Amino acid sequence: MPTVDRVTTPQLQAPVVTADELERRSSPPESLRPWITEVAQIPMVQPGSMAFTHVPQAVTTIVLRTEASGRRDALVVGPRTRATYANPDKSAGCTRIRLAPGASQPLLGIPAVDLTNRVTMLADVPGAAADLADALTELAPAEIVPFLESELPQRLSEDRTRRDHRRLLGSAVAAMDATASITDLAAALAVSERQLRNLFTSGIGVSPKHYARITRIRRILSAAGNTPWSHLATAAGYYDQSHMTADFRSLMGVAPTAYFRGDIPAPTPCQSLTSL
Repeated sequence: MPTVDRVTTPQLQAPVVTADELERRSSPPESLRPWITEVAQIPMVQPGSMAFTHVPQAVTTIVLRTEASGRRDALVVGPRTRATYANPDKSAGCTRIRLAPGASQPLLGIPAVDLTNRVTMLADVPGAAADLADALTELAPAEIVPFLESELPQRLSEDRTRRDHRRLLGSAVAAMDATASITDLAAALAVSERQLRNLFTSGIGVSPKHYARITRIRRILSAAGNTPWSHLATAAGYYDQSHMTADFRSLMGVAPTAYFRGDIPAPTPCQSLTSL
C-alpha cells in the first residue's frame, strides 16, 4: 500500500528556500510580451549561505549570471520536471528572463522540448537571441529590458501559422486552471488531444499532464501555511491527500512533511552545462 502523509497541517520550518523567493520580479513592456512573460533579479548570493530549492517549472529561461569575480555568462535554462537542491559554490547574482509559451522556437531556434532539464550557453543556440548573448552580458540589470525592447522585435519574424500556434498555446495555458481535464481543454480550444500535446511539448517542453502536475505542486508550495494538507490537496485539484503526497514526492524528491521540516536531498553545486 502507498504511504500516506498523515500529518494534517504543514509545519513550515524548512531551512531551505526556493530560488523564486529571492527574486524581484517585473513585467516586461507590451512590445516584449509576445515572447517574454517576466524579468526577475536575484541579488549576489554568497556560497554556503543557504541551500536553494529549484522548484519544477515549465518555463524556458534566459539567465544572465554575474559572479563576484566579474565573470558573466548568458545561459538558457530549459523547463525543469523535477526539483533540484543546490548550494552555490561561487558568489553570484543573476537576471532571469522567462520566455512566454511558444517563444522558444522564434527566439532560440529550437523547440522547448529540446531544452527540457538542460542548461546551455545562449550563444550556442541557433536562433536570433544567440546574436545578443555578448551584448547582454555587458549590460547592467537596468539596461537589459530597454535593450531587448529595441532589438528583439526587429530581429524576430514569425509566419502566421507559428503566430497562431503561439496564441493558441497561450490560451491553453490560461485555461488550464479552469478546466478539469485535458479532454475538456482540447474540446474548449477546438483541437484534438494529440494537437494539444504536440503544442505543449514543442512550445513549453512538457506534456499538458506534466504541466498541470508542476502547476499544482507550485500551488501547494505557495499556499502551505496553517491549512490542513487535505484542504490544500482539494484546493490544488488533487483527488485526495494521498494523491497529493505521491505527486509531491515524485516531483520534489521527498514527501511534503519531510520537505517542510528540512529533511531534503543533499544540496549539490548548480546544474552544469549540457550541449545541444
